[in-house]
Amino acid sequence: MPNNVSFPNSQYSVTFPRNFVWGAATAAYQIEGAWLADGKGESIWDRFSHMDGTIANGDTGDVACDHYNRMESDVALMKELGLKAYRFSISWPRIFPEGFGSVNLAGLDFYNRLVDKLLEANIQPFVTLYHWDLPQKLQEIGGWTNREVTSHFADYAAVITKHLGDRVSNWITINEPWVVANYGYKSGEMAPGIKDEKLSLQVAHHLLVAHGKATQALRSDNSSAQVGISHFLRPTAPASRDPRDVEAARSTWSRDGRWFLDPIFKAYYPPDIWNEYGTRAPRVKPRDMSLISQNLDFLGVNYYTRNVMSREGQVLKVPGSKYTEMGWEVTPDALQKLLLDISKEYKLPPIYITENGAAFEDQLTEAGECEDEDRLSYIRDHLLHTRIAMEQGVDVRGYFLWSLMDNFEWAYGFSKRFGIVHVDFKTQKRTIKKSGHWYSNVIRNFGFPTEKQVMDKIAMAGSDRTERK
Repeated sequence: MPNNVSFPNSQYSVTFPRNFVWGAATAAYQIEGAWLADGKGESIWDRFSHMDGTIANGDTGDVACDHYNRMESDVALMKELGLKAYRFSISWPRIFPEGFGSVNLAGLDFYNRLVDKLLEANIQPFVTLYHWDLPQKLQEIGGWTNREVTSHFADYAAVITKHLGDRVSNWITINEPWVVANYGYKSGEMAPGIKDEKLSLQVAHHLLVAHGKATQALRSDNSSAQVGISHFLRPTAPASRDPRDVEAARSTWSRDGRWFLDPIFKAYYPPDIWNEYGTRAPRVKPRDMSLISQNLDFLGVNYYTRNVMSREGQVLKVPGSKYTEMGWEVTPDALQKLLLDISKEYKLPPIYITENGAAFEDQLTEAGECEDEDRLSYIRDHLLHTRIAMEQGVDVRGYFLWSLMDNFEWAYGFSKRFGIVHVDFKTQKRTIKKSGHWYSNVIRNFGFPTEKQVMDKIAMAGSDRTERK
């Protein structure tokens, strides 16, 4: 698709506020490469990806997208796309090779230069402190099962804000604690590869404690810091109206969603699930809940799909639904419902969609272009339902597409592509996909063309909101 692509003339368009934050997101281990460069320490993902049988095709993140060495050209690519914000994570072992102790100045320098380049390009940095790459040295003392690691995390946060806080306003403490606890410590399919449900519940609690401590550390050195956390939220629908299916869906959402939202916004764990866990429930110290539940400046919502749950506890495929390469149902209307439901359930700060995107099997044409219509449709439809939720009263301030570029997709290696920029992992050539050019035009035009029936839906959502008031 040519770089000068423009929207066709349309009588109707979905428009967003002029101050809406348009961004894209990545994570350090998935794109940086340079896994032992310039004094960086080993992470649990470095260790895990080098173990036999853990990653599809034996892939590793040793090189990934080589972003560490191509940072300046990647920022130029972001500028070409017109991004207003970029969400990236910092590699903890690149700053503290041992997890604590001596600071690796070369690692700090990389992120200093990245922030400066972003600001030069008028791109606002949103910094994630932890996107799963725990220093391996900390794993050797128990990792997130060891409460001491929560204090090391706060110390790491303090160092980062001291060096970047004069230029970075928006901070995400931890990305998807549910995934860390469940895939890292329960199913074992992600680093560090442990399979122990009781440990996973303690890890989940320690991650929330770490979030609380890091929030304090960020604010103590930077009074203007805007601090949030990004949660993986996958709403669960019942397979039928049968009460047994309804109860299965309710309890699944309580374990996956409420278990991580209630402590932050209500200062307690869901009592029904706490009782269900019994002796497996985590050890909680007296002041933990007040630490976890301190006010946030924003909530990050990572949304990809929903679950449809049967009474037997099985996730079902829905006949006639479209699915991504990850096997995830495409359900943009479920995002709208999720935003409404959590806004009614909790007293929320402003929301950012900090991840949303889809993996599809992309192929470059002979002309070197990528016509990824499925991804384009996925993004468009999720933006549409985000906008309808906003019209219904949900305070969504921005949208970060996952992902800026194809990258190392954890246990799937390089077999799944989420990017709006295609990456040839042999040559490291970047090619903006059709979805990328489309998204660029969305940013430029504060929205996208649509049809009358879509505008009618938005108008109806707005009128319903007025009537409720």
